[in-house]
Order: sequence, then structure tokens, then C-alpha cells
Amino acid sequence: MSYVSLAILFILSGFFMKYSDDLFDVRHDIKWASLIGVLCGLASGFATVYSIEAAYIFIAILIGNLLALKVDGIHHVITLIVFVLICLIFGIPELSLVVLLICILSALSDEVGHELISKVSDNKFLNLFFEYRFVMKIVILLLAISGIFNIWIFVCFISFEIAYEIAGIVFENLN
Repeated sequence: MSYVSLAILFILSGFFMKYSDDLFDVRHDIKWASLIGVLCGLASGFATVYSIEAAYIFIAILIGNLLALKVDGIHHVITLIVFVLICLIFGIPELSLVVLLICILSALSDEVGHELISKVSDNKFLNLFFEYRFVMKIVILLLAISGIFNIWIFVCFISFEIAYEIAGIVFENLN
């Protein structure tokens, strides 16, 4: 799979992930949140089965959110089921446990920091750092610089993050 195709899957996944969450959290629209969640599960699932680097990222995000107890709605469960089914049907690449653990810890740090830092600190830098979940961005960049990941996967991940933020803006402007 080309990095352009992979970037498209990352973008779709990021956009659908945030939009589904906002539909559920703000509008309490379980039906549409679940439908958009299915699209998120499809995009992230197909990226996972076609790219080992995407597998590290999306599996880490999933496990990090599970450990942070952020899987808090039926839309998340439906997204999770779709993602897992795609991984089971098509198979995932063989992963290094060490690299996966590094990615999981970075995703978990982002989720915990996102929820807690603003409640315990007035430090603007820390608040922005965790508001925009920079731990995993830095880890993915370091894995790319060290040659473990291709630098294009970092670009794909940043595309995911930008699409996630754009979805929040689009949702706010439509509601």
C-alpha cells in the first residue's frame, strides 16, 4: 500500500474518531456516533492490516484508551468490534513487543495527561502539551528518526491528528 493511500486511511480514521465522539458526547446521538464509529473502525483496521507501523499506532491507541478507561460508549464498543474483526479476518503484521509497549505507554500517557494535567496544573506549556496529546507524536517522530519507522508514517500520524482537530472544528460549526 502506498503512503498516500495509508495517509488517506489515517485522515479518515482521525476525522471519524473525533466526529463520532462529539456526536455521542455532545449530541447524545448513539445511531450516528455508532455509524461514524464503524467508518473509523474500517479506516483504522485497514491501515493496521496493511502497515506494521500503522498497526503499532492504532493498536497502541486502542489499548491506551482501554487502559485509561476512555472506551465509554456503545459507539466505542462498535468501533472496537469492527477494528478487531478486520484484524482477525485479514491478520496483522508480526509486531515487536518492545516497540508496541513504547507506543502503548505513549498513548496511555497522552490520555491520562489529557484528563488530569489541566486539573492539577496551571502551567500553560503542560496544558497545551497534553491538550494536543504530544507524547505519542514525539515518540512516533523518535521511532522514525531512529529508523524503526519510516518518516512517512510520522507524516501519516500528523495527518491523523490534524484531521482529528478539523473534525472537532467542523462539528462545532455545524452544531
